Amino acid sequence: MNNCFIILAAGESKRFKSITPKPYHLFKGKALIQHSIERALISKKFNKIIVVIKKKHLKFIKSLKLKNIKIVIGGKTRAESSYKALKSIKRNNISKVFIHDAARPNFSLKLIQTLFKNLKKYKCVVPAIKTNDSVKLKNKDQIFNLNRENIYLTQTPQAFNYNEIYKLQKDQSLKITDDANLFISAGKKIKIINGELKNNKITFYSDITFDRIIKYGIGFDVHKLVKGKKLYLGGIKIPYSLGTLGHSDGDPVLHAITDSILGACKMGDIGEMFSDKNNKFKNIRSTILLKKIINQIKLKNYKINNIDINIIAQKPKISKFKNKMIHSISKICELSPKQINIKGKTTEKLGLIGKEKAIACEVIASVIKYA
Repeated sequence: MNNCFIILAAGESKRFKSITPKPYHLFKGKALIQHSIERALISKKFNKIIVVIKKKHLKFIKSLKLKNIKIVIGGKTRAESSYKALKSIKRNNISKVFIHDAARPNFSLKLIQTLFKNLKKYKCVVPAIKTNDSVKLKNKDQIFNLNRENIYLTQTPQAFNYNEIYKLQKDQSLKITDDANLFISAGKKIKIINGELKNNKITFYSDITFDRIIKYGIGFDVHKLVKGKKLYLGGIKIPYSLGTLGHSDGDPVLHAITDSILGACKMGDIGEMFSDKNNKFKNIRSTILLKKIINQIKLKNYKINNIDINIIAQKPKISKFKNKMIHSISKICELSPKQINIKGKTTEKLGLIGKEKAIACEVIASVIKYA
């Protein structure tokens, strides 16, 4: 798989009118540009992702702490920025390349799959939508009616055969509004596919307005303590003479967190997602399972707001492991440690937990749903 996803974010964004440059302005809980990066990563179709930025925006891109992303300083024109990105991967034996505008955060994984499917036959594939409005052309003092059935509003990402687009992109002086223009100007065939109405472009500051709803979920889990097993709590290994019995690694903290998030997002429960009848999940780390859920809720425009955790155990004492667990959970859930609270509780030696034969955990999580 030698495919590359290029995100162009080197424009001036003069119409946006904000102190924070548009690609780094918060949109649905994260920087605008992060939405495109995450979708490219989650698709698992690209072994290289490039972000093209303005040099003066380096401090903004560094603040996002992106991993495995190549940063390229753009040029004065879109054509020059695209060319610099394409040239930077000339020696990487790239087969297919997608070029995308950072200002379009709402494209779907299904669109990526459709673009790839059409690239098997065509060298340039462009998503586009029809307009429902009447269209007119003004030329000096004359106005002409245009047939809207023949009008297409093109979108990104646009998909290309790398060698073809690289050859055409060498003329950096061209003023282009999208990279498919190069194929059209050269008289080469392009394939237009159905775009997505939700794949709108953020142009003005007013375009980022959105509604949000806060939802809550409860999670609970309990595991028996036995000899010969490891004890994992909150994603970290706890030194203890007993461990939890379970189909996976038996981490009651991460299991309860997972259930609370699924409940808040109305997505069922952990047993439905990761059945203990499925050997694929036998002894699997709960960190992997929770991460899968985090990726799924992001695609549904959910973001975790806070997590409150009660760990109920007679032994071991939770207090000395709290900070490590908070750090582990914050990393998995992509949260600040300040959004996570852990409390250690005992049952005053009552019941199975009081007799040090089990550990339980209860969690309340709140999530934000962005419209």
